[in-house]
Amino acid sequence: MEAHEVIISPDVTEKSMKMLEKENKLVFVVNRRANKRQVKEAVEELYEVKVEEVNTSINPKGVKKAYVRLAPEYRAEEVATKIGIF
Repeated sequence: MEAHEVIISPDVTEKSMKMLEKENKLVFVVNRRANKRQVKEAVEELYEVKVEEVNTSINPKGVKKAYVRLAPEYRAEEVATKIGIF
């Protein structure tokens, strides 16, 4: 699966903004068939960062979200600015 097929869009909610600031995490809506390893590789490839951890969840509407914690040397705010969240 290509990186652009894995990551559908950034998730911009109040909760995701708090995670961005406090936990150095980015939240993405991802392809339902993508696993954590594919999400990690896609984020590293698309945004040129090092990913420390990926957690996923599927909400009741069937939307899969990935919670991606970046390595300490990378700032989630900088990545968010690059992709146009701010």
